[in-house]
Amino acid sequence: MRVNGKLAALGDRADPHKDSVKVDERRIRVEAGPKTYLLLNKPKGFVTTVSDPEGRDTVLMLLPGRLRKTVKPVGRLDVQTEGLLLLTDDGDLARLVTHPSTGCPKEYLVKVSGEPAPARLEKLRRGVFLEGERTRPCEIERVSGTPRREGAEGNTWFRVTLREGKSRQIRRMFASIGHPVSKLRRVAIGPVRDEKLRPGESRLLRPEEVAGLQRLAKPK
Repeated sequence: MRVNGKLAALGDRADPHKDSVKVDERRIRVEAGPKTYLLLNKPKGFVTTVSDPEGRDTVLMLLPGRLRKTVKPVGRLDVQTEGLLLLTDDGDLARLVTHPSTGCPKEYLVKVSGEPAPARLEKLRRGVFLEGERTRPCEIERVSGTPRREGAEGNTWFRVTLREGKSRQIRRMFASIGHPVSKLRRVAIGPVRDEKLRPGESRLLRPEEVAGLQRLAKPK
């Protein structure tokens, strides 16, 4: 038996999904099973990790027991952020959704304190420096029906679309112009959205949704 071209010794380990395993010069192949793709509407108060050293509730606790050891979250939402989150055991698709090179758009509804001046919003759209690194251009528009306000009183809702995923990016962006975020919810990941999915609920992605995410790999 050889593993990756080297003669195997007693006690050696190999992963047939990743390593080249040959017995009598014949390659051992393992057929991959079907992948799982889940969409979860994450409530506030849950961390987007498989486990948490602080003992906080993780998003996996919201899934049926049989899936908790199968899928992993794709990207992150901070503990106070709500909204759509993908979970899958398909590493290739996870990379398509999270890698900056694909520019997968992620859409958020954002409630901020006060009303930013147009010039400050334009500054965010063009990109601002966060810890020495400039953010990519993004889309920001006022949610229709939101009344305009004078001064810093009240709150304003915006729809923000990012094509990158820096840690707490939207919160840090609006804080940098003096209008902290009071509520944040992700409503779309690429072509995937679901206004009927309630907080804490999850569902399988439809085949056309998976295909839409896989198309992110195609050159623009």
